[in-house]
Amino acid sequence: MTAPFDTHEVFNQTPALEDYDVFGVDRALSEAVEREGGGWARAELEVLGELAGSARAQELGRVANEHPPALRTHDRYGHRIDVVDYHPAYHDLMSTAIAHGLHSGPWSGPRVGAHVARAAKVIVWYQVDAGHICPVSMTYAVVPALRHERAVAAFWEPLIFSTTYDPANLPISEKAGVTCGMALTEKQGGSDVRANTTRAQPAGSRSERSYLLTGHKWFCSAPMSDGFLMLAQAPGGLSCFLTPRWGPDGSRNPIRIARLKDKLGDRSNASSEIELLGAWAQLIGEEGEGIRTIIEMVNHTRLDCILGSASIMRQGVAQAIWHAMHRSTFERRLMDQPLMANVLADLALESEAATASALRLARSYDAPAADVEENLLRRLLTPIVKYWTCKRAPQHAAEALECLGGNGYVEESGMPRLLRQSPVNGIWEGSGNVICLDVLRVLTRVPEAIEAYWSEVALAGRANAHLTRAIDDLRVDLTEPDTLERRARSVVERMALVLQASLLVRFAPDATADAFCAARLGGSGANVFGTLPAGTDVGAILTRHAPA
Repeated sequence: MTAPFDTHEVFNQTPALEDYDVFGVDRALSEAVEREGGGWARAELEVLGELAGSARAQELGRVANEHPPALRTHDRYGHRIDVVDYHPAYHDLMSTAIAHGLHSGPWSGPRVGAHVARAAKVIVWYQVDAGHICPVSMTYAVVPALRHERAVAAFWEPLIFSTTYDPANLPISEKAGVTCGMALTEKQGGSDVRANTTRAQPAGSRSERSYLLTGHKWFCSAPMSDGFLMLAQAPGGLSCFLTPRWGPDGSRNPIRIARLKDKLGDRSNASSEIELLGAWAQLIGEEGEGIRTIIEMVNHTRLDCILGSASIMRQGVAQAIWHAMHRSTFERRLMDQPLMANVLADLALESEAATASALRLARSYDAPAADVEENLLRRLLTPIVKYWTCKRAPQHAAEALECLGGNGYVEESGMPRLLRQSPVNGIWEGSGNVICLDVLRVLTRVPEAIEAYWSEVALAGRANAHLTRAIDDLRVDLTEPDTLERRARSVVERMALVLQASLLVRFAPDATADAFCAARLGGSGANVFGTLPAGTDVGAILTRHAPA
């Protein structure tokens, strides 16, 4: 007689959160898209939201991370080839992202709210897999930098704007679409790119603006991109160059991939160390103006760091609330337990504040050059919002994972991947100290920007006493310049919180705005999630953020 293998019935386990509309159930994102000028893209976002929530897409994200890229330095005969192989799931994800214009939509079809619409798409699709968004982001961000060189932009933009993803390892003249990357930092300098040692030697006539680059780059993300913006020391100083993977004569440009980075997260995407052995490149902008030229690309990728962190928070909230809706403990649903409800509501507040500030910032990227106040806001808010949103993401991901208990600690839940991904946006394009110093630089060099900031937060009026007091205190704090650098982190944090609170007071339901202001500005709680004060309408907050 054969003994049965089933020893128990499986119950009280949460079903997978799949086959749902990632955009449609996110009220905070949907409302922000409408008010910031991207409502015309709702139909596109609904399609992408259904794709992002599908079981198929989530499986692609899982597989792409379980099978990271692999470097092949040589072919079977010993020829140097420097090729990175990706799992087919990665290419599938890239195809969807590019088909939906995440890589170039605001440039190829400019209209009011285009950056807002794209920002929402990034928040939605990033929840499937973060890694492949890296080359998508860099391709988006390279366009304003390339436009410093009209002839180069005119040549590259038609292929950048293509909605066909073409991963073929071929010269761009033979491709249906291209992606772009960047390689800025070097071993000896890191964030101090002025310490770069890579040399740029002029090649050909002055009018050709072509150079040969010799040196190395410590970080080159997405090394199979078709072109890279790089910084190198030209005769006239640190300059910006576009370095294609294939030379203009159709031969492979001598860019050697030394190795791939073994990273904490972002594992579906390759990041590499490279060596440049006289690689052909084109000067973008003027010699000695490299940082001024490339800063446009850096600012746009900083925006995407914010969007990525906001996306991580939203996915963490969705998974945590979904689990608590379906899991019972001590004869009640987990989300009906008062302390758990407090934690979930607090996570939801953080997510909504991140989304609101990210979409408000995206609107400033839509502003025309003549809109002085919006451009001042963009310059100041980009580092402010990046610092705080990216700093909060790892804390948020850790707490969301804990809501699932032991189930959240195992890889099958997807929560460990979310946690591993959460620090990258705080590091990429300027870690915390660099970003805070950038805020101080703006306050010192562009004093008009702080007036634009005050005008923005003043739109909330004096409806919330916590916010009013926080604004008054912040004004006083900024009048003490002698110690400002030492206090930069706390000052930038409060500038971010005041901005977020002002947006929620203006646009969010009262339950959300009141709870956020009390918890973040009222001084009533510790710096952990789940300390919302008594009287908070946690039920209303959870209903608003439930992924169903």
